[in-house]
Amino acid sequence: MKILLITSSARGHAIAEALSKSTHKPDIIALSPSRNPGIRTLAAEQHVVDIMNFDAVSEIAKAAQPDFAFIGPDDPIGAGLADALLELGIESVAPKKALAQIEASKGFTRGLLSKHGIDASPRYRVYTEKDIDAKRHFIEELGGEFVVKYDALKGGKGVKVSGEHLSGIDEGIQYALECIEECGRVVIEEKLIGCEFSLLSFVSGTSVIHMPAVQDHKRAYIGDTGPNTGGMGTYSDADHSLPFLRPEDILQAHDYNERTADALLEECGQGYRGILYGGFIATAKGVKLIEYNARFGDPEALNILPLLQTDFVDICQAMISGDLIQDMVQFEKKATVCSYITPESYPTSKDQKGEPVSFPDIPENARLYFGDIAEADNGSLQLGGSRTAGIVGIGDTIEEAHQIAVSLCEKVEGRVRYRPDIGSADLVGERVAMMKELRN
Repeated sequence: MKILLITSSARGHAIAEALSKSTHKPDIIALSPSRNPGIRTLAAEQHVVDIMNFDAVSEIAKAAQPDFAFIGPDDPIGAGLADALLELGIESVAPKKALAQIEASKGFTRGLLSKHGIDASPRYRVYTEKDIDAKRHFIEELGGEFVVKYDALKGGKGVKVSGEHLSGIDEGIQYALECIEECGRVVIEEKLIGCEFSLLSFVSGTSVIHMPAVQDHKRAYIGDTGPNTGGMGTYSDADHSLPFLRPEDILQAHDYNERTADALLEECGQGYRGILYGGFIATAKGVKLIEYNARFGDPEALNILPLLQTDFVDICQAMISGDLIQDMVQFEKKATVCSYITPESYPTSKDQKGEPVSFPDIPENARLYFGDIAEADNGSLQLGGSRTAGIVGIGDTIEEAHQIAVSLCEKVEGRVRYRPDIGSADLVGERVAMMKELRN
């Protein structure tokens, strides 16, 4: 068996590891923008290629003739790589372009949910005109607590929130006008107060099988302070929920993902195939959707895939064939904590690129996944400009997983840092207390 893996970042390393553990013993043909030393040890071939150059990707695919492709990142999914590969007769674990709008267009998603009666959205409006008065009136209706969303893929940087990125209504309107100028449409919506979490599902048409819930921490520094990043770390609990969630919260997120898969089939006339990633928030009024993504999250994949006890290749093939059932997907009842190692200067600078970094031996109750890192000819490792590697601790409790992750992060050598508070009892306790107060 051959599998074409189109990827980037530590998420790709985690996907490659999960594929490599299959009883099918596949040859992995990996395509990524840079050479990943973790994927190198797992793949039969590793090609450094611009994964947005569909002609270049197609040439490698035609030569490899894989059984199927797995597309990891959002940009090639949103641009229609699954469609391009299908023209070559290659099926993908990733939605086609029409279905990938669930991530690529915030306006499409809000409209889809509204049309199909899925009450997961905050109050929102979609604008295509540069009418300032209409936008001001709606933001005032929201009490000046609002979010402005660029209505296209923008590397996770298209969302700005009042009180964080926008100091007032005028700044919000100005950013909204910039969004319309660039992509033709903008979404303005109510700012929600609560605790965010991720709930990912394997999807094949209307068959939706859920993964453990995860909480991400995007802020750069301890205590959830500093600028946003791609994600400094994540944690999951052994019961596959999270300490600040109630059972009905998880069931609500499950229901949203299931009904959204149904809505996509009805709206687009074809079934969604791949990973449906709901970014949710638990509020005083229940669970609401912040956004959908059409692929594995990074770091979320680093927490989820090490717990998968069943054959990942079988799951991938079942998503493609339409034979996906619950029995194919079983996860270990363990907690995980992922801490990202980054250069000390991340995310404000990339001036440490090329500096040396080394890692300790990783025990069985932990994982190391390489991200933005380079490997010299002599085998030594060098920092890139972004997130270097994710270290994952696996334990019976969040606290045990946290201790494992932190103990390994402390042994990394180089001018690096990480957030030791992710998964700590104090930070988790703050989330529990916050939700208790909101609900009361």
